[in-house]
Amino acid sequence: MPLWRLFYHLVWATHDRQPLISPAHEQILYPHIRGKVDFLECQLHAIGGIEDHLHLIVSIPPKLSISDFAKRIKGSSARYLNQELADDNYKFAWQHEYAVFSLGEQRLEWAISYVKNQKQHHKAGGIIKILEQTEPI
Repeated sequence: MPLWRLFYHLVWATHDRQPLISPAHEQILYPHIRGKVDFLECQLHAIGGIEDHLHLIVSIPPKLSISDFAKRIKGSSARYLNQELADDNYKFAWQHEYAVFSLGEQRLEWAISYVKNQKQHHKAGGIIKILEQTEPI
């Protein structure tokens, strides 16, 4: 097993930035994502978001591409929410795009705090714009 220390900040949004992630949905979504991250042999450092997007701070081993990681987490979580909620009036989907930023270990604690406090940052207007984008401008 190679030695690796890789840290990433991933962000993706719901389809059309619809407010699909209620607090009740978080209680279903976040544990599922944690389990899928573990299954992929990655390490989840933080998860957080608001109604229309999600942030993850993760360590992804070099054997797994970032794009494959994002695809598998997004696909699995959307499918899981739709099965768990099974409501004709609620159809969950993620947008196709995502953003990823690499982190040095010295910025890891700061990034974890930023992600865990997403609701407060958005409420107070203290967001970092580039970290909230999910699509190229």
